[in-house]
Formats: sequence, C-alpha cells, structure tokens
Amino acid sequence: MTQVMTQVPTKLRVGDQVIVTTGADKGKTGKIQALDLVKKTVLVEGVNAKLKHKKPAQTDSTSGIISVNRPIAISNVSYYLEKEKKATRLGYKWLDNTAGNTQENNKKQVGKKTGKKVRFAISTGEVLGS
Repeated sequence: MTQVMTQVPTKLRVGDQVIVTTGADKGKTGKIQALDLVKKTVLVEGVNAKLKHKKPAQTDSTSGIISVNRPIAISNVSYYLEKEKKATRLGYKWLDNTAGNTQENNKKQVGKKTGKKVRFAISTGEVLGS
C-alpha cells in the first residue's frame, strides 16, 4: 500500500513571530523562514541550529564548519505576541463591512459575502492583519 501525503492545515505564515513550545530549544523565539505543509515542518531562524562540515567544491571554495538551521515539527511552535510576551493560538473571523448595525445584527450577518476574513489572536482578540 502506498501512503498518501496530505497537507496539514495551519494558520501560521512565513514571517510570523513564533515561540518554540517543546524540545531542546524550548522558549526560543524567531521568525518563520519556510513552511513545509506536506512534511509538517517549519524552519525558524535561530532555532534548531546544527553544525555542518562542508568540503570545498570546484564551484564554491568556502569550506569548514558552518551553522545550519534545521526544520522542526510545526506542532512544536506557537504564534508569539511581542506585547504580551506569551504564546497564543490563532483564529479566523469575518469582519462585517456594513456600518450602523447593532451587535445582534452583526452576529447574524457575519459571513463570507458581508465581511472580510482576518486572522486574530484568540487570547487577546487582537487582529493580526489581512
């Protein structure tokens, strides 16, 4: 039997500030450089740095021991809020574009056709951008 590779759904994006929640680098923060949704890994700058011994090639004469960031599991990172200095979960909500509605009407009218989809921090409710 062949195994089907599926993508993992995530609300994280390249450029987001994240904190490592488990593992040897627990507590370190950094920006996401790359996401691999099929392998379910994320590359964070300054996290999970390993040493690599590099031999000189004919085209590139640099050699020696260099530091390389390695990917970590996407489940081991969480979005990091700079102001609160803590990790949070992300969510999506629809903002209503129509003005003058009461709060009860907004609850009923929130939907794809009436609003704009935005990301927000669940712990604070802060909108993180489009």
